[in-house]
Order: sequence, then C-alpha cells, then structure tokens
Amino acid sequence: MDRRNFSKNLMMAGLAVPAAGKSLSYPVDQLSGKEDVRKYPVKEFDVVVAGGGTAGVVAAIAAARNGAKTALLEGKGYTGGTVVEGGTALHSFFNLWKVFPGVEKRQVVKGIAQEIIDRLLPVGGTTGHGDVTGKIDYDDVCTAIDTELYKLVVLEMLSEAGVGIFTNTLVAGAAKKGTLIEGVITQSRMGRELFKGKCFIDSTAYGDLSAYAGAEFKELNDHPVCNSMALGNVNIEKLYAYLVKNNALGDLAYGIRDGKEGQIIRFGSESGYTIKGKLPQEFVDGVVKLGAGLITTTVHDNYLMFIKVNYKLPVSPTNRDEVAKAELIIRQNQYKTLELFRKYLPGCENAFIARTSPSLNIRRGRTITCDYDISLTDVIEAKHFDDDIMVYGFHDSAPRYQIKNGGTYGVPYKALRVKGIDNLLAAGMLITSDFQAHMSTRNTVCCMGQGQAAGTAAALCATKNYGIRELPYSDLRNALEKGKVYFES
Repeated sequence: MDRRNFSKNLMMAGLAVPAAGKSLSYPVDQLSGKEDVRKYPVKEFDVVVAGGGTAGVVAAIAAARNGAKTALLEGKGYTGGTVVEGGTALHSFFNLWKVFPGVEKRQVVKGIAQEIIDRLLPVGGTTGHGDVTGKIDYDDVCTAIDTELYKLVVLEMLSEAGVGIFTNTLVAGAAKKGTLIEGVITQSRMGRELFKGKCFIDSTAYGDLSAYAGAEFKELNDHPVCNSMALGNVNIEKLYAYLVKNNALGDLAYGIRDGKEGQIIRFGSESGYTIKGKLPQEFVDGVVKLGAGLITTTVHDNYLMFIKVNYKLPVSPTNRDEVAKAELIIRQNQYKTLELFRKYLPGCENAFIARTSPSLNIRRGRTITCDYDISLTDVIEAKHFDDDIMVYGFHDSAPRYQIKNGGTYGVPYKALRVKGIDNLLAAGMLITSDFQAHMSTRNTVCCMGQGQAAGTAAALCATKNYGIRELPYSDLRNALEKGKVYFES
C-alpha cells in the first residue's frame, strides 16, 4: 500500500494525519463527526464550559449569574485547576507600584476573583493580599491560598450560582455544524453523553474542545512542565533564619498565617543559581539538576505549601506517552528534592511530602488561534483596546519585563474569540502565542479575569441570541462592570 492510500484509509477510519512540520489537528468531520451522537443521552444548556480549572470556575459562575443555564465539565473530581494543583501564590491582583516612585497602589483585578479570596479569608484559606518587602521588582503582594479549602469554596460558589457541575467527566469530542458547535461529547462512568449548548467556552488549558472542534492551534512546547509539592513538619522560622544568615533570601512577604497577622507567608530564592556560593554546593547543584526551587509560600505554620520541580518534555504535553514517562521522573525528582532539603536545610530535617498534584501541571498546551493575539509590545507598553474585558499589571519575567510605569494593559474581547468558530470562546493559558506575552496572560489571576469575561459574554450571547462577534461591546462592558470588574479610566 502506498503512502497516499495509507493516509486515505486512516482518514476514513476517523484519524487525522498531520502534514509534515504542522501541528496535529482533530477536524470534527474526521474524529467526533464520525460518531453517531443521536444515540447518546442529551443534556441541554445555554452555556457549556469545558474545563473547571482556574479560568473555568470563574467562567461558569459568571455565566450562571448572568442568567444562563450553565454546565461545567471537569475531568477530575474537584475544581480549581492550576490554582490548587500548583499551590503557589496567585499572581497578581495589583499593579507593580513599589518599583515606580509616585505610582499609586491599585487593585486591578476584582470581581469574582476577589470574591473567592473574600470567601477564603474567614475559613483560614488564604493569607490575604500580603505585603512583599523583598524583591519588589517582581510582585508587590503575595496572595497564597490553602489548596484544599479553595476546592471547597469554589465548589460551593458554583453550586450557589446554580451551575450544573459535572466532575469526573472528560471532554471527548465535539459535534459541529458549519461554523457552530452543537454539543460537547463527553465520557464518564455513565458512558458517552452529548452536552448541547448555544455558546461554549474552552478553559481546558490544553485547548481540547477547540482542537476537537477543528480550530487552528499551535503546539509550541516552550515551557517546562511541573509538579509542585507541599512539605509538612517544617520549622519556618528556623529555615528563614538560616537563609538570612547565608544571604540567600530573595523573596519575602508577610500576611496571615494560621489566623495570625504579620507572619512570613512567602520566602526563599526563585532559582538555584541565585544561591550559588551561599548555600552548600551539593545542595545548589542538586536543586538545579532536579529543576527544583527554593521559593515557597505558606498559609499554615510548619508547612511549605509550594516547592516546585520542573521538567522539560521533549514534545508537547499533549503527548500521553511522554507525559506518562515524565510523571514517574518528576515524582522521583520530588523525593530527591525532599532528601536535599532534609540533609542541608535547617528546619527541614523531619520534613515529609504532604501534598502533590494528581498529575503534572502545564504552563502551555495547545495555543488556540483567536481573532487577536496579544503581543509583548501590547503588554509592556501598557496598551488598552476599545474592547477591553479586564486589565492586568503583572509579568512573570519581571524585572526583565514590566508593564510600563507600573500601569496595566488591557485584555481585549477579541483575544478570547476562537477564530473560525462562531460560538466558542477561549480563556486561560490557551491564548497568546508569544512566549513573553504569555508569561503574563497565563498567570492565575489573569486567567480568572479572562474567565469572568468569557462567562459573561457567553451568557449574553446565549440568552440574547447573539453570535460571539455580534455581541455589542457596550452590553458586555456594562455586565462586567456590574460584576465588579475593574477597568482603568
């Protein structure tokens, strides 16, 4: 059989064959469209949100609060995504004001994202917006969260908003007619189902729904993957004193810890290279080799919420087989990191692994092509658009890149509209192709803000029968302002 006939037979079997040098795609008429969805049980909604992670939780709450019958599909048994699996501080609700003399402090992300923090405070689930006294050229606040209480609080908020919560439910395909998605095909222990909707949101992080629906995308594989862990039985003050003594302290922030204000909630050094010559060389060499970090956050005494261990995959994290290999390697490296901490860091002699993510975390999966692609110039030059849906003032590569004059840039609505599909929006780390622009838009609080905008827009489109490109911006802006989203005047 020659290559042409081989490819033809694969296509007839429902498999897409990638052209040389191009990303694999999953056209609906070749994959999902081959399924006879008429035999599947149907659930009907106005808005269907695929992915209950950082952006998806907020999107579903926003959609339901704006009058849409909303379904949230999540493959795991909880919601929260990178926020609860990464376990680091949330970046960032504020502009970077301290490094720019005369610039006022402004909380630039509010709305549902701030409401989650407000709900976490009385149950001891967050440090609040703690003050940073070290490395102020990176972030001026630290907002750490208790990962388990976050899961509880957002599930309660979803339930209170009237969202149909479908956890343990995988997105397995898309039913599509022309430029419209008609439904999401799911797989659970109840079998295959079809979730129909009028408007859809892809907040899967990997861009699964968009890919199944035939949207254009790239797989850039330009970030390492990670699994972070929490260490229990750590004497925080003893470890802090050791780092200070050896001039190895970079970040430092104070906030609420176990109900007490003014406590250390973030400290350490981001990179092993910054502690070279300051801490034992065997420790430095070890953490660098393992992709580990010494920066940490905490909400509780005797507990380090966040110790990351990075790993660079040779291919995109959409590759199941390479990810399976990486899952083992990263967990082996976590244990080796624990051994280094026990051996070399005072206060960690009796530490143990108290939490890990159930699977590795990504910083980028598929990058979905939308109507607009935010550029690094847009970010660092503090550009605003005539269709801003939020503003943001943090960059994860600071101080190399910072938003001009301690200001903000705008995320435009057109950056959420998936190109070529008339009822699909994207929110979270699956937008923005430029690496350094993505180092801003992929951050947790920006993803939360995108989620509120996407959910609000989807609800308006579904309940008022607009296409996503016909929705009047004035209607969207008014609804977002009503939802307490902050805009620069």
